[in-house]
Amino acid sequence: MTTAARAARVLLGAFAALALVHLGALLAEATTLAHLTKPALMPVLAAYVLAAGAPRLLAVALLLGCGGDTLLQTGDDGLFLAGMGSFAAGHLCYLVLLVRRGAFPGGLRLAGPLAACYAAAWLGFVALLWPDLTADLRLPVAAYSLLLTATAFAALRPGPRAALGGLLFLLSDALLATGLAHWQQPPAAQFWVMLTYTAAQYALADGVRRVYAGRERPGAAGPARAYGEVRRTTV
Repeated sequence: MTTAARAARVLLGAFAALALVHLGALLAEATTLAHLTKPALMPVLAAYVLAAGAPRLLAVALLLGCGGDTLLQTGDDGLFLAGMGSFAAGHLCYLVLLVRRGAFPGGLRLAGPLAACYAAAWLGFVALLWPDLTADLRLPVAAYSLLLTATAFAALRPGPRAALGGLLFLLSDALLATGLAHWQQPPAAQFWVMLTYTAAQYALADGVRRVYAGRERPGAAGPARAYGEVRRTTV
């Protein structure tokens, strides 16, 4: 095993341990520990993908996620919007990486219906949220969720790992958005948001890393198979 491979393994273990500590802090309502560990998650994951030979732009996407994590937990409305903008910039980085490797499922016969499904899901969810969001959040939430949906759709092509990451990202941010709309929340809502978010970032980032490392060939499994495997995984 090379030095870089050993470093990557250590960093991935550190990310997993840090995520467990953060999630445990949320369940234990240890607010200070949760606030300290949250901003550290994505830098460690970014260090892992770099050590594993991923493109620098992937690390940038994760570090922008760190910016969003940090700004969103301040509780300031203006900084919340800035945090949403940081996440949006991260999704743009993901989209660039995915498009460079043939992001969208090949063949209009399948790509069209899949795109229509994702677009309908976005439109329906925004329509449901719209009346319950404050006026200053409606357009930013609609625009950000559209970008997130585009990332999730683009993530179908690399394979099941990235596709699962895209779907988990949608779920995590959907939970967060319902909180913004003051909908009834499940017990330990922040725990579920962060559980799905950390899993999403890892699966999406590692799926992209594998494609760039040549371990997965874009579209090799076929978009239908990828979609089916993600569906079985998430049921």
